[in-house]
Amino acid sequence: MFIKSEQSEDFTKLGKILDFPVFRLIFSRTTKNLNRYEFVFFLMDNISFKGRDIISIRDFSKKELLYVLSISKKIEKNPDLNLLKNKIASLLFFEPSTRTRLSFSSAMQRLGGNTIGFAQSDVSSIKKGETLWDTIKMVEQYSDVIIMRHPLEGAARLAAEAASIPVINAGDGSNQHPTQTLLDLYTIQKEKGGLENLNVGFLGDLKYGRTVHSLAIALSHFNAKMFFISPKALSMPKHYLEELSQKKIKFTEVENVFKVSKELDVLYVTRIQKERFADAIEYEKYKNSYRLNKSLLANSKKDIVIMHPLPRVGEINPELDETPNAIYFKQAGNGIPVRQALLALVLGKIK
Repeated sequence: MFIKSEQSEDFTKLGKILDFPVFRLIFSRTTKNLNRYEFVFFLMDNISFKGRDIISIRDFSKKELLYVLSISKKIEKNPDLNLLKNKIASLLFFEPSTRTRLSFSSAMQRLGGNTIGFAQSDVSSIKKGETLWDTIKMVEQYSDVIIMRHPLEGAARLAAEAASIPVINAGDGSNQHPTQTLLDLYTIQKEKGGLENLNVGFLGDLKYGRTVHSLAIALSHFNAKMFFISPKALSMPKHYLEELSQKKIKFTEVENVFKVSKELDVLYVTRIQKERFADAIEYEKYKNSYRLNKSLLANSKKDIVIMHPLPRVGEINPELDETPNAIYFKQAGNGIPVRQALLALVLGKIK
C-alpha cells in the first residue's frame, strides 16, 4: 500500500493506528519547490503475531498458516532452550484435557518458560461465582499469555476481549480448536509432502467435532476435496457446508467409509463425543457407528494416512497402530513444535 503526504507526522500517527511497520521511506524532491519533500511510505503487509490472540482458524490467511508451519519446522529442527525464559503461561482448562494441556506445558517449558493454572474448573473461583471475565482480568496479572479450554462456544473470544495479553483458544465447546488444526496441517504437510489438492475424509462425530470444523476451514485454503463420513444425525453442520460451497470447495457426504476410502489421501477420524450429547440414549445409539480395522487398508490407497486428534474410544482398532498408515501418535507429538511456534510468535520472541 502506498501513501503520499508532505508531513512526516502523518505517517507516525498512521503507523500507530494501523500497526504496520514502515518498510521503506523514499524522498523525492518536487520540481516546483526544492525545499519541500514528498514522503512516500510503503507499508508492508507484514506478518506479525506479537500480542495477537489465537481464537479461530478463520482469523488466519493462507499465508499466515504457512508461516506458522514454517516457524514450527525451524523450531523442531533447532529449538532455542532459552527462547521463552522468564515468560509465564496460564493454562486455564475448564474441560478435561490430556494432549492439549500437557503439550502446551511441555512446549513452554522446553523453551525455558514456566506455566501456572488449573486442569478443572471446580478448583477455581468460578465455583464461588466468579465470572469468566473477572477470572481472566485476574489471571493476566500473573502471566504473559493465557491458554484456555472452555465448554461454552464463544468463551475464548470473550476471554480475549477481557485480556490485555494474548489468549490462545485450546477449544471452546464444539466451536473451534485452532492449535489442533495447525498441528494437523503440520502433520499432513510432513507426511504427504504438501497441502494442496488432497482428498481428505472426515469420519465420526462431525456435528460436534470442533477439530473437524477447524480443519475443514483451514484446508479450504488448499483446494482440498473433502469427504464427510458420518451418521446423518452427526453430519457436518449446514453453515460449514455453505461456507465451503461459497469457496467452491468440492465435498461429498456419505455414511459408509468404504464408498470413498479408495479416493482418500488422508482419513481424519474422530470419536463420538459422549459429553456433547444431551440425551444419553442418543449417545448409545451412535457410539459404535464406526470400528476401523485392517480391512480399511485393503480398500484404500497404499499410502493413505490415518489421523485422529485422540482420545479414541474404540473407533480405531489397535491392530492399526503398527501399520505405517497410522500416524495419530506422531500427530500428537507434532503439537510440541507447533505450540512452541505459536507461543514464541504471540510473545514476540520470533518475528
